Amino acid sequence: MLKRFALPALLAFALPAAALDLGTMSDEERAQFRAEVRAYLMDNPEVIMEAVQALENRQAEAQAQADLTLVSDHAEAIFNDGFSFVGGNPDGDITLVEFMDYRCGFCKRAYGEVEKLLESDGNIRFIVKEFPILGEQSLLASRFAIATRQLEGDEAYKSLHDALMEFNGEITLPALRRLSTTYDLDADAIEARMDDEEVTEEIRKTRALAQQLQITGTPTFVMHDEMLRGFLPYDQMRAMVEEKRDL
Repeated sequence: MLKRFALPALLAFALPAAALDLGTMSDEERAQFRAEVRAYLMDNPEVIMEAVQALENRQAEAQAQADLTLVSDHAEAIFNDGFSFVGGNPDGDITLVEFMDYRCGFCKRAYGEVEKLLESDGNIRFIVKEFPILGEQSLLASRFAIATRQLEGDEAYKSLHDALMEFNGEITLPALRRLSTTYDLDADAIEARMDDEEVTEEIRKTRALAQQLQITGTPTFVMHDEMLRGFLPYDQMRAMVEEKRDL
């Protein structure tokens, strides 16, 4: 359905500014002008959709340019915060950052695509930003995962992270403890660490960064200098990696 702003946007896009100054027209001239516009649009309705598409393209271009600026302004916090998990090839020539939530269905779909990209390329640095925004279960999972990394290291974190991305049940503390024992992790120590201020601070900093980047949903990716909002299939990510390498 055509949005209400489409006709004003069409007129602004298609007509000279002087032609839109209805205030200088007489009542008869305004009525004639409106009738002519209506008649033209009725005869050529495709023009409305063309104008709306042009407007949406301009808005998308403006958003992409704004995102480039945001990434540039916050590059240090995005790529080198000092606490987020760094996987893939830490010395890779392309960095891919993901803001994710363990309860996010699209994050779970993206997980396999990202893993395929990392395995097929071998030269991508991958950063995970724990960004729990889908309720208490999301926060519980992130706290457990961060505590695992702080106590047990990156390898243990990656194992638990992978398990949580493939986990489809309710996220409860008993479920998290069962997952951790699968990898011989110290569930008691991890549970005791979950509410530590250092864990809370990591989540707070990532949330603050997401707010600065105007990120409101997951997954959101940053690849090199570009922000990618939403799920992307492997083929599209693969093409973008090659494009970034050609810059």
